[in-house]
Amino acid sequence: MPDKYYDPIFTYQFTIPPETIDENGHVNNVYYLQWMQDMAVRHYQALGGIPVTEELGATWVVRAHRIEYINPAFLGDEILMRTWIANLRRVRSLRRYDFIRRKDNQILVRGETDWVFMDTASGRPLAIPTQISKLFSFVPDEK
Repeated sequence: MPDKYYDPIFTYQFTIPPETIDENGHVNNVYYLQWMQDMAVRHYQALGGIPVTEELGATWVVRAHRIEYINPAFLGDEILMRTWIANLRRVRSLRRYDFIRRKDNQILVRGETDWVFMDTASGRPLAIPTQISKLFSFVPDEK
């Protein structure tokens, strides 16, 4: 459990910009991946994780992404993006995301990233230390 309470679901709102729209008239799928990565960094930064990780000589790297496209997003749509940590294992963490269109509360995209904690010097997986694990609260999967 973290030292202080915070909402384990981190949110960010934005409006779909013109440069993300493809020839099909909706957001190109590659942008969701970039937004997921940016959101993970934004959340980790808000938790105070970046200086701790740097002090440990470590970093997080992606093992795998999974993205499910449910509904398209269009130019000017206001989006609520949410991310949370589903679990933390010895060297890995599973982070989930969803993108919700504000005007109709439709889920547009769901995703997840399997992150691996790495030693920057050796490039090898590193057991997640207490200094890092105590930063997180978890939102377990619904059964």
